[in-house]
Amino acid sequence: MTPKLTGLALRFVVDGLLSNEQAEQVLNEARKKQQPFLHYCVEQQLIDPSKAAMAAADEFGLPLFDLNAMDPEQLAKESIERKLVEKHRIIPLYKRGKRLILGVSDPSNPAVVDEIKFATGLQIELLVLEHNKVQALIEKLYDDSSKMLAEFNEDELANLENVNSQEEQKADLNDPSTEAPVVKFVNQMLLTAIKRGASDLHFEPYEKTYRVRFRVDGVLETVNKPPVALAPKISARLKVISGMDIAERRVPQDGRIKLKVSANKSIDFRVNTLPTLWGEKIVLRILDASAAKMGIDSLGYEPEQKEMYLSALSKPQGMILVTGPTGSGKTVSLYTGLNILNTEGVNISTAEDPVEINLEGINQVNVRPKVGLDFAEALKSFLRQDPDIIMVGEIRDLETASIAIKAAQTGHMVMSTLHTNSAGETITRLLNMGVPSFNLATTVNLIIAQRLARRLCNHCKKPADYPKEALLKQGFTEAMLAKGQIFEPVGCDKCNNGYKGRVGIYEVVKITPAVSRIIMEEGNALQLNEQFGKEGFNSLRLSGLDKVAQGVTSLQEVNRVTID
Repeated sequence: MTPKLTGLALRFVVDGLLSNEQAEQVLNEARKKQQPFLHYCVEQQLIDPSKAAMAAADEFGLPLFDLNAMDPEQLAKESIERKLVEKHRIIPLYKRGKRLILGVSDPSNPAVVDEIKFATGLQIELLVLEHNKVQALIEKLYDDSSKMLAEFNEDELANLENVNSQEEQKADLNDPSTEAPVVKFVNQMLLTAIKRGASDLHFEPYEKTYRVRFRVDGVLETVNKPPVALAPKISARLKVISGMDIAERRVPQDGRIKLKVSANKSIDFRVNTLPTLWGEKIVLRILDASAAKMGIDSLGYEPEQKEMYLSALSKPQGMILVTGPTGSGKTVSLYTGLNILNTEGVNISTAEDPVEINLEGINQVNVRPKVGLDFAEALKSFLRQDPDIIMVGEIRDLETASIAIKAAQTGHMVMSTLHTNSAGETITRLLNMGVPSFNLATTVNLIIAQRLARRLCNHCKKPADYPKEALLKQGFTEAMLAKGQIFEPVGCDKCNNGYKGRVGIYEVVKITPAVSRIIMEEGNALQLNEQFGKEGFNSLRLSGLDKVAQGVTSLQEVNRVTID
């Protein structure tokens, strides 16, 4: 039976945030999953958090409060038990005598107020907060990683330098005087990487030195240089906790680590070893599940690019290709699309090498070429499993490409990636593989080429003084320069050399009739890129310059990640 709309559901419809049909469907889904209606709407990216908060404040006649204006150190954190804060996703803002000012994103449940009143013995007053900011602040308030880092004693870490470089590896591993400091050192590196927002950790042995580097916002930097004598010990420790064979040092190995950093948060690492001249280089990739649920609005698409992507996702069949070099954010773009499509009424299967992030409700397969389960074999199996949507981690050969295209031609939505530099080169790469031009022209709906650029730090960026003539030579248009101010990095204690976080730069192109004709004539990338320009699709370079004109990133950064 369809629920009658009342309260927040009705308010969202009245405010134009949801249609009546959407609200009824979402209300049913939220009830099935036993989630508050507002929380479900925001977490499924159906409503912008700020608009949801304004609607809730209006509906219940409560003040709207901006958490950004609040110093976390001043919160009345000790007034409420942590389990209640995490259970109801509330923020204790102020305590004034016998009154507790409580921040909530969904004020629709009076039982929450009653429970807090009973637990604290205080009178409760409510303010409305944005749900996403509540989530972020709770994680920050109860993030135990900083506390764990503080427990490492500098003297213990200094003991690492006292190890005799002539000792045998086996003896070192069994030496209790050095085992504990190595364990703590490795833990500290993992926790520090998480705290700094690194994407990868590199443990690298050389003849006379050993270094640890983090990739932060796409750039590697050295963070530590332990004694080279500890290289075998550090490698052994990392291999033990990632489930590898510590006795095998001749061939590469793969493993995973799950590190619990707080009561309600754990981080996964994908680990790979590589035998080098002076020992095993070990690289850890931090797998951040939250990145897959960021929502399309957080990725950096321009409005028209976002609309093209959503339109392609809404089609019942065809192919969407995401291209770019390793580390350009292709997986996040694909996962974002899959999350949008992931509803109870569809069957989604993915073949990945390897599966990096678990997605609830999606059938994910790790390809294993050594036992004959490659992308092509996985695809053949998917087609016997009644699929609606198929995601192939990468199209590497003609067999995989052919099966994927046949799937897209027979009523399935297929999403995949290629390692090419632009949308035009994606088509020519597939043609060179041997894919018939007619199949490409009639099957591919959308191509997204992308890069990741570092975001300028909002706390310290400063206006850049470039002559207009120089900017026009760089490729800026008059319309871009009229958008706003161009900034450059400075650097402060809240960022990394003037940058904080990353943003996507995209070339999003639809396969129009004119583009299809060029493909069927097996035109080259230059011809395709020229037609894309005529159709009004921005190249990667133009999209990057547009981000510079908006003050999001710097000209130096766009020059680093794109070519003119």
